[in-house]
Formats: sequence, structure tokens, C-alpha cells
Amino acid sequence: MVLEVKWCGFDYGECIMNADDVRNAILYGDIYKALGKPELISEKIGRHRVLKEKYGSYPILQEGHRDDIYSFVLGKDKTAIELLRLEEQELLDTADDLEEALVHLKREGIETAVVTEMKYSRNPLGDDRISRFLKKRNLDKYFKDVITPVGKVTLETNSVDGRYEGATKAQGTIYDVLAKDLRERGIGTHEAVMVGDRPGMDINPAHKRGFKTIQYTGFTNHGLSKADIVISSFGELTTILRKKN
Repeated sequence: MVLEVKWCGFDYGECIMNADDVRNAILYGDIYKALGKPELISEKIGRHRVLKEKYGSYPILQEGHRDDIYSFVLGKDKTAIELLRLEEQELLDTADDLEEALVHLKREGIETAVVTEMKYSRNPLGDDRISRFLKKRNLDKYFKDVITPVGKVTLETNSVDGRYEGATKAQGTIYDVLAKDLRERGIGTHEAVMVGDRPGMDINPAHKRGFKTIQYTGFTNHGLSKADIVISSFGELTTILRKKN
């Protein structure tokens, strides 16, 4: 099947971002050794594990409940929080074949954006952890926007669209705002596709609002969804997506 579109959105956690190399023992070990408090390492690893079990996965915890990490694990220690930001960026990686797919989409002239459930950022949009992740790996040249419940940031200019503030993927409201945003630029939801891994956040709510949808199972298969297509590798997008004229 080939989908003809003008716009493509990607989920962040367990999708374009690969957290396989994030090991809590390494992460909190480095942080609390640097702080001169190695005796706290085991406690902090345990507290992080409690949050991961509560929310289900590292990406969900990182995207939607960052403030819990800062308070419950790090005790709102500003130095520890800054060290976490720096150390974590070194351990995160990208999904296999992601850049191959992004090169194809750019060549086709399909606009791309990250659509994430990041509900909190200590730093202004554009200097948030997802924007920094893209810039550090030189992927920002492929993505026009990062769309979040904190707002939409256009990476080239760092301009922020506040219409998205408070809208979430879980409630589906972020896709309502996105649909209106795209329509104002002459792009219908039938000309847009959302790529993600979670049926209840990335696929079904977008599908309900008329978006084409692709479920990515390269990290975790979260079960059946209303996706138009299911892929296990981003390389498959090079044959699936074409620019709609």
C-alpha cells in the first residue's frame, strides 16, 4: 500500500527515540558520583524503578511525567536535574533506519514534525529535551516543528505557537488543534499521516479525526490498533509514503 500525503508526524518515545542504552545504574551512578554522593545511587535507582512501574515504560515516564523524576527521584536538586539532562542526552539513541526514512521524506517534499506527549519542560521550547535531542543528532534539519502539550515550536526560528498548550494525545485534543492548524495551511487530515507506536495515543485518536496512521512496532508491539499500515522498520516508509500533488 502507498499513502500519498503532504505532512507526516512522528511520535518521540519508543519511536524516533531509542532508550535501549539508557541504563539507570549508569545514569544515576554518573550523576551521584559527580555530586560526591555515591551512597545515594541505589536509592535513586529504586525510586526511578517505582516510577517506571507506575507509568509502564521509560518513554512514557520521560515524555509525560518528567516532573515526577525531578521531585520523587532527584528531590528537586537543581544540580542533579541539570546533570540528568546532560547525561541522559549521551545515552539516548535513534531508531534504526530513521534517517533513511527522513531523507526520503525530505526528498519527496513531505513536511515532518514530532508530535509528543511532553507535558512539562524546565527550559523554553526549542531548548527542551526533545529539541536538544534532535539538534544533538543533527536531525532538526528534517523536522519543521515539535508539537507538545506545552506548545508547538518551529525549530528553525524557535517561534512558539501557544494554541497547543494543554492539548494532549491521550485525550485526542492535540489532534483537534493539529487538524485545524494544518487546514489553515491548506492540508487536510486525509493528506496527513501520524506514525507512532501506541494505539491509544498515537494511532486511534488521530485515525478518529481523519488522519492516515502507521503503527511502528520496531521497539514494542502495543497490540491491535486502527492503523492503516503496521511497520517494524522505518526503512519501510521509503516505499509507503509519497508526496500528494
